[in-house]
Amino acid sequence: MQDLVNSINAIIWSPALIYLCLGTGLFFSIITRFVQVRQFKEMIRLLLSGKSSEKGISSFQALSVSLSGRVGTGNIAGVAAAIGFGGPGAVFWMWVVAFFGAATAYIESTNAQIYKEEEDGVYRGGPAYYIEKAMGQKWYAWIFAISTIVACGVLLPVVQSNGIGDALVNVFGTGGTVPSFLGDIALTKVYAATFIVLILGFIIFGGVKRIANFTQIVVPFMALAYIIIACVVIGMHIDILPSIFMSIITDAFTPMAGFGAAIGWGVKRGVYSNEAGQGTGPHAAAAAEVEHPAQQGLVQAFSVYIDTLFVCSATAFMILITQSYNVMTPAEIYNLMPEGSSPFIVQHLAADIVISGPAFTQIAVDSVLTGFGKPFIAIALFFFAFTTILAYYFIAENNVSYINRTIKIPALRFVLKIILMSAVFYGTVAQPSAAWGMGDIGVGLMAWLNIIGILIIFFMAKPAIKALKDYEAQQKAGVKNYTFDPKKLGITNATFWEERIAKAQSESKSQVSNKDSES
Repeated sequence: MQDLVNSINAIIWSPALIYLCLGTGLFFSIITRFVQVRQFKEMIRLLLSGKSSEKGISSFQALSVSLSGRVGTGNIAGVAAAIGFGGPGAVFWMWVVAFFGAATAYIESTNAQIYKEEEDGVYRGGPAYYIEKAMGQKWYAWIFAISTIVACGVLLPVVQSNGIGDALVNVFGTGGTVPSFLGDIALTKVYAATFIVLILGFIIFGGVKRIANFTQIVVPFMALAYIIIACVVIGMHIDILPSIFMSIITDAFTPMAGFGAAIGWGVKRGVYSNEAGQGTGPHAAAAAEVEHPAQQGLVQAFSVYIDTLFVCSATAFMILITQSYNVMTPAEIYNLMPEGSSPFIVQHLAADIVISGPAFTQIAVDSVLTGFGKPFIAIALFFFAFTTILAYYFIAENNVSYINRTIKIPALRFVLKIILMSAVFYGTVAQPSAAWGMGDIGVGLMAWLNIIGILIIFFMAKPAIKALKDYEAQQKAGVKNYTFDPKKLGITNATFWEERIAKAQSESKSQVSNKDSES
């Protein structure tokens, strides 16, 4: 099974995908004239001013839902894996993919807002919707929808719950073992899996609003607490921070762990963490209540900064500044080395420390705050991972709704819930290597399909660019209430916005008529 997962990953995460992610981000950064920098102040304003409605969630809630998908195991265990396999230089490439990825996030999230639909009193949207409406290729949209249901309903939740299980074992020990078809499983993981599944069921059976209400409270609080603890750890080693920063920069272009390994692991874990281009963020973006599609695109671009430049950087600095890491020798190099050679390029910790888990981060915090670090990271990881699982359900359900537009299968949502809960239980008790391998397949598959899709849509119609120019023109004019008329901009099939404009015009005519009759 592990060999099969590794073989599939080698195909999906070939250098082609690595450079596609970087190249697409750079391309959209240039096309939008670096919107992620120019509109930074507007991102903050929009984040604080949005309101929800009966049909849609607020910009802040949408940010919280998308952040719950972005801020997860990848920010703690994923950063550790990037350093462990790619060296400190991998962190630099995580920053690069985040900076350029913010422009990609703007494009995909604005597309989602433009082509969203209203269904059963709530807003739905995402890559499947804009691929069908903007590209006109329903078959491609179906491939994305099915791939996303599999990725977010099965593969990706396994990684998140696995991080929780490992973190708890690092704190409480195994608590004994129980035999199963997966081998001997730690009882601590079994108890954790049962608890997680019960809480998960309560929330996902409560609907999208319950998910949004939960994440908007938990995500900001835990992210802030995590960054405060990181500042404490870093502050106690502030004298060596400049040298750590320089080691990240210089190692990004040196042979440590292989130049290609640093780029590959940095981009892979960067995309996994911030999700820019992956196609998950647009689902939450489509659910937001906004005056103009570009507004939610800007808010989602800002979420990439929060995820990678804040939370991931906090993790990386804690690990590096306390030297709580090992760096593996790439397999292709290690196989050529003399027998008995060390499997590590850098070794600061015991050889049996799992690189793919949260151990590096737990050890880093515990080295400064003895007795506090391991349980705190376990708690932080629980909330980060749990809210990410909720976001994955939200995304998978959106794509089930897309399929149900054509083929009505009433029980499909219920089946999705049961499958997701089963995947979470399995992930909690599974081995880390298998879990991360499955997660990488899910991320890579969605990234291939979505990035190709948004590039084709750009060259066909440029809807997100047209929306940005329209929004900035209204900004310049100093309007108080923004409007979006897709037909005026030459954007077709944006049925939701067309109906909203038509309704507004009808109400305006009615008001004029009433005034005339009163006169």
